[in-house]
Amino acid sequence: MKNENILILIVWLKRVIGFIAVLLWLGIIFKISKSSAPFIEQAPYCMGSTMLIFGLLTAIYKGLDYWSLQNK
Repeated sequence: MKNENILILIVWLKRVIGFIAVLLWLGIIFKISKSSAPFIEQAPYCMGSTMLIFGLLTAIYKGLDYWSLQNK
């Protein structure tokens, strides 16, 4: 029963963290797009923030997957 609760917790953590990551990404992209700089100067910030946010999200997901495999 305890392992089942942990697996449910992991699934919900993934959902919440994924949702927060997408909201954060959209907020940053929106803020960058509102800048008065031309697109050529905004592009590296867009790409960098996207890679950073979703790279961290992938690492967190891998950690949660590892945790779920330890509790099966």
